[in-house]
Amino acid sequence: MAIMMERVRFAYTDGVSVLEDFSLSLPESGVVCLFGPSGCGKSTLLRLLAGLEQPQSGRIRGLPPRTAAVFQENRLLPWLTALENVALPLEREYPRPQALSLAQEELANVGLADAADQRPGALSGGMQRRVAIARALAYPADLLLLDEPFSGLDEALWSGLARRIAVRNENRLTVLVTHIREEAETMNARILRLEGPPLRRREER
Repeated sequence: MAIMMERVRFAYTDGVSVLEDFSLSLPESGVVCLFGPSGCGKSTLLRLLAGLEQPQSGRIRGLPPRTAAVFQENRLLPWLTALENVALPLEREYPRPQALSLAQEELANVGLADAADQRPGALSGGMQRRVAIARALAYPADLLLLDEPFSGLDEALWSGLARRIAVRNENRLTVLVTHIREEAETMNARILRLEGPPLRRREER
């Protein structure tokens, strides 16, 4: 089922309206890129899709029961190893031994097999980013949300990961937020050009 946002309004407590009478239809599968300037409301839109915020009016229909996300912050638990961070959400779905096995496989897929037993503080920023990506990819979600997922990665790394994500997720919906057009093009994304606030589609000229 496609995701439908219907006349959604959302404002933070400072009263600034981030979304106002905003409607959008997202497909069941493929990659959709939200492309626009900083501060226009793209990350807030992702938070609404993730269920972390709720519309103050309007409604969102068709959200799947399981969503995975890569946020702008890595959000790794510092007391857990890289392997344990990736396995943690998987333990909701699988017995712990299977969750750890799947997590190890995903770390290998992002080039971090040898870092499985290290805690985030021992990893570089780019390695931490890849752990966060591995965690999102390992979880069997129906919707994948990516908020500037490749920040801090060099071109060889992010381009390889972008292609891998696009191929692996061709049968589920991925929503990408980025300021870098090449990232969207590498993932063969449908690009939605946005501006705001309040968030709105940018008219083509």
